[in-house]
Amino acid sequence: MNKLLRYGLGIVLPPVGVFLTYGISPAFFINLPLTLLGWLPGSIHAVWAIAKHYENSQMTQDSV
Repeated sequence: MNKLLRYGLGIVLPPVGVFLTYGISPAFFINLPLTLLGWLPGSIHAVWAIAKHYENSQMTQDSV
């Protein structure tokens, strides 16, 4: 899936962006209550989590 689309969904619908990146995982279950507390905490966490995912995947590709 396109990285830009995931970031967009992470901003507009934070749990959907995290779910599409991680699936059912601890990151998703952390994002859900953050989004219920307010859109801003959920979207900040979603963008951070998506960025971290791409950073980690880039590091594993570089080390191979």
